[in-house]
Amino acid sequence: MSRFFSEKYANLVPYTPGEQPRDMQYVKLNTNESPFPPSPSVKAAVAAEVDHLQLYSDPECTALRGKLAEVYGVRPEQVLMVNGSDEVLNFAFMAFADEAHPLVFADITYGFYPVFADLNHIPYEEIPLKADFSIDVRDYCGIGKTIVIANPNAPTGMCLPLADIEQILRTNPDNVVIVDEAYVDFGADSAVSLVDKYDNLLVVQTFSKSRSMAGARLGFGIGNEKLIADLNTVKYSTNPYNVNRLTAVAGIAALNENAYYMNNCRTIAENRAWTVKALTRLGFEVLDSKANFVFAKSDRIDGQEMYEQLKVRGVLVRHFTKPRIAEYNRITIGTMEQMQILVDTIERILEG
Repeated sequence: MSRFFSEKYANLVPYTPGEQPRDMQYVKLNTNESPFPPSPSVKAAVAAEVDHLQLYSDPECTALRGKLAEVYGVRPEQVLMVNGSDEVLNFAFMAFADEAHPLVFADITYGFYPVFADLNHIPYEEIPLKADFSIDVRDYCGIGKTIVIANPNAPTGMCLPLADIEQILRTNPDNVVIVDEAYVDFGADSAVSLVDKYDNLLVVQTFSKSRSMAGARLGFGIGNEKLIADLNTVKYSTNPYNVNRLTAVAGIAALNENAYYMNNCRTIAENRAWTVKALTRLGFEVLDSKANFVFAKSDRIDGQEMYEQLKVRGVLVRHFTKPRIAEYNRITIGTMEQMQILVDTIERILEG
């Protein structure tokens, strides 16, 4: 680092995004993107909006927020639109966590949580998952801290039932509970239905996975109107025009064709089931995923070696180096053609 870098960030370890290599054509199963393109109306909406780029975007995202509220059965005042769900997570950490309200999240979960905590100088506790990588809901009941739960969890793909989420909310009435639902559309139940019942609930979702817009950067938060007002205070103190014009119109068009995207999610869930069976047949242990990826390991080959052997053969998956999960690889679910290539490649590696 340079001699000018602030001491307050001297020990900050940044988040490591999934690799995006350009050296060859890969079957890309490492960053949980959708294998399906945006709907035609999204492309048309973006093309039409290009002529208006000389104008700022609507900081209130009025049309987009209204459409999303309609689709999710909430009021516009309960919605915050953001530049990718990471932004609302950062806003929420800034707004609802501090020395008096430290953070708590699982030891194996989305890697950005400790980064945002360190960035904002917020103390945090990591609660170990159980031996089977599930969350013990009792660990979070009455804990009296700002709670963050990825549901489904990443990178395991496992999820809690809504009854467990509600138990955590009910036993922590004086603390915000952030439920990160980036992968909820692939088979889990959303906590959006609980926002009118619990004023301490913030649900975070994204258009990146289920709505084929990872490159557009669009996310949202849904919660009590006062929570959303707090988040808007942070937003308007950092970047009022955080959602650009092209992304906003793309989001509206995607919501107008929601059935197309939800059908894609069902296809991905079917492809996931096929992949789990195929990997199990090859001797893999595969966790029970409700996301658009699976977390798998083999007792016949080291996790790092499997990742490397797949990569040299043109198939990218995500490997994590944390000791507890180093034997696993996270595999994004793509098209059936992509999953067949993955399985055939693994078979050749194991035969070798």
